[in-house]
Amino acid sequence: MFILSLPLVGSQLAAIAMATTDVIMMGWLGPTQLAAGALGSAIYMPIMHFGFGVATAVAPMAAQALGARDFRGVRRSIRQGFWVAAAFGAIFAVPLWQSGHIFVLVGQKPELAALAQGYLRAALWGLIPLLWVIVLRGFLTAHARPRAVFVVMVVGIGVNALGNYALMFGNFGFPRLELVGAGLSTSVVDAFMALALIAFVLRDRRFRRYVLFARFWRSDWPRFVEVVRLGTPIGLMVLAESSLFGAAGLLMGLIGTAELAAHAIALQCAAVAFMVPLGISQAVTARVGLAVGARDHDGIGRAGWVGLWLGIAFTSISAAVFWLAGESLVGLYLDIDDARNAPVVGLAVSFLLIAALFQLVDGAQVIGAGALRGLRDTRVPMFLAIFGYWIVGMPTSAALAFWLDLGGQGIWIGLAVGLTVVAALVVWRFHRRERLLPALAVAG
Repeated sequence: MFILSLPLVGSQLAAIAMATTDVIMMGWLGPTQLAAGALGSAIYMPIMHFGFGVATAVAPMAAQALGARDFRGVRRSIRQGFWVAAAFGAIFAVPLWQSGHIFVLVGQKPELAALAQGYLRAALWGLIPLLWVIVLRGFLTAHARPRAVFVVMVVGIGVNALGNYALMFGNFGFPRLELVGAGLSTSVVDAFMALALIAFVLRDRRFRRYVLFARFWRSDWPRFVEVVRLGTPIGLMVLAESSLFGAAGLLMGLIGTAELAAHAIALQCAAVAFMVPLGISQAVTARVGLAVGARDHDGIGRAGWVGLWLGIAFTSISAAVFWLAGESLVGLYLDIDDARNAPVVGLAVSFLLIAALFQLVDGAQVIGAGALRGLRDTRVPMFLAIFGYWIVGMPTSAALAFWLDLGGQGIWIGLAVGLTVVAALVVWRFHRRERLLPALAVAG
C-alpha cells in the first residue's frame, strides 16, 4: 500500500504545484489580472472537481474487472470512461464559454468578468484531456503502475511554467496574451499529459494487449450509464467538501480582512497536507476493488484498514507539524517579524492549531470514502458527506463564529466537527459492509 501510494501522493502534490505556479504568475501580471483569474477559478474549480469525481468511477470498475481477470471488462470500462469524460466536457463547455454573462448577472464588474471569460474560454479546451488523465490514472493504479502518472505530472509542472512564460508575457516569439495565455497554457499542459499517458499505455508491453482505442466508437451504453451512476455521487461528494471550505472563506470575509487572509494561509497548508491521504485513498480504492473482483473477502478488509492506518500514521505527523511549527509555516507566506502582519500571523497560527486537531479525521474520511468506492458504494457516502458537511459542519461554524462570538476560530472548529462526523460515518459504513456482507454480495 505504501509503495502504491507514493507516486499517487506525488501526483497530487504536482497538481498543487501547477496550480500554485498559475497563481504566482498571474500575480506578476498585476492585481486586476490576479483577481480576474481568481474569479475564473471560482467557476472552473467546482466544475473540475465534479468532473474528477465522475471520472474516478472508472478506477473501482477497472480494478474489480482486473481482480476477476475480466480483461475485456477492463478495456470496456476505460473506453466508456473516456466517453463520459468527453460528454462531461462538452456539457460544461457551455457555461464556461458564457461565463462572462454569468459573472455580470451575479454582480461582478464587467471588466473583471470579461478578463475571466477570456481565461476560461482558453482553459476549457483542456478539460476533457484532464479528465482522460484521471481515467488513465485509475487504469494504471489498478495495475499497480501509477509511476507514469507521477512522471508525466512532474514534467507537466515545467511545461506549464514555460507555457505561462511564453504565452502570458510574450516570450520566445509568442504574442503577449496575459490571462488568455494562462488559459491556453493550461489547455496545452492538460493535452500534453493526456497524450503522454496514452502513448505510454499504447507502447507498454503489458498494456498493449488491451488495445484500448480499437473500435473506440463502439457504444456500450450499460457501462456508460454505470460510470455515470457511480461517478456522479463521487463528484457531488467531492463538491460538498470543497464547497464547504469555499463557504467558510465567505464567512471569514464577513468577519474581517485579517481573518480572511489568515484563513487562506491555513487552508493552503491543510490542502498540501491533504494530498497525502488523498493519494492513499486512490490506492485503497484500487486494492479494495481488486479484492472484490477476486472475491477475496479478507483482502477487502486488509486493503481498507491498512490504508486507514497508513493515513493515520502520516496525518499524525502533519498534525504535530501544525501544532509545533505553525508560526514557521505561516512565515513561508508572511514576514512574521513585521508588526503590521501580527494580527494575520496570530490568527493563522490559531487556525493551524485547530487544523492539527482535525488532521486525523480529515485523512480518515477521504480514505474511508476511497475504500467504499472500491466496493462501488458511492451513493450513500454522498448523502453522509452532505449531512456531515452541510447539516452539521456549516451550521456549527456559523453558530460558533457569530452567535457565540468565536470569530474565525469558531468557523474552523465547525469545519473540524463536520469532518469528524463524516469520518465516523464513512469508516463505520466500511466496517459494516466489510464485516457483515458476504463476498459474493459485495462483488454484486
